Amino acid sequence: MDLPRSYSIREHSHRVLNPIDSAKLALLGEVIGLRAGMSVLDLCCGKGELLATWARDHGIGGVGVDISTVSLAVARDRVAEFGVADRVTFVHGDASTHVSAEPVDVACCIGATWIGDGVDGTVELLRRSLKPGGMMLIGEPFWRGEVPGAEIAKACHASSPDEFDTLPALVERFTRLGLDLVEMVLASEDSWDRYRAAQWLNVRRFLDANPDDELAPAFREELDRAPLEYVRYGRPLLGWGVFALMER
Repeated sequence: MDLPRSYSIREHSHRVLNPIDSAKLALLGEVIGLRAGMSVLDLCCGKGELLATWARDHGIGGVGVDISTVSLAVARDRVAEFGVADRVTFVHGDASTHVSAEPVDVACCIGATWIGDGVDGTVELLRRSLKPGGMMLIGEPFWRGEVPGAEIAKACHASSPDEFDTLPALVERFTRLGLDLVEMVLASEDSWDRYRAAQWLNVRRFLDANPDDELAPAFREELDRAPLEYVRYGRPLLGWGVFALMER
């Protein structure tokens, strides 16, 4: 059980595996009012930067769950580097079935709502681990404008225009699910650039070092196509944010 090798290569240099940078991740921890001793569950935790930095800066403890052995190895090194390995644990497993043994103060799924087949299912999954009065964090893409058709949606890494909501529709969805939106931190064009453009450099460096690798033809095609698709479609059309939610 693991992620494809291509994913780890593409995300090789990233600390945060979504389009918010370390400053916005720090801001998120501040605005939701983290305090020492709080417990955090992070489903699809990636390289563990959220838990590692919040444990260091706010004194929280937590558990991260991810399917990627490569990412989890980096995450364990990171908490050791920050001296918080006694308060943060990482589990290799399927986040779509993980429920905390003890209810937590904050339950997160940042940019991976496919584990619940979308926002609605992910909210229900997080609810199963959350203390009464706790907070859930959902990271999710949204459309910034009208998407002309299926091909352009696919260029933005969506299966169809219906896969993502607009920002107002996403907030309405949270309301229908019985949640109050109490904070949010949104990606900027610059943080999107840092996330996507770094992937191109990672791919190019891999191609230079491994021209005969079995992944080389697909990566070559990706590098030929992805930058133009991003600047033409993804950058103007696709937004992303982390939304802090509490039961109404």
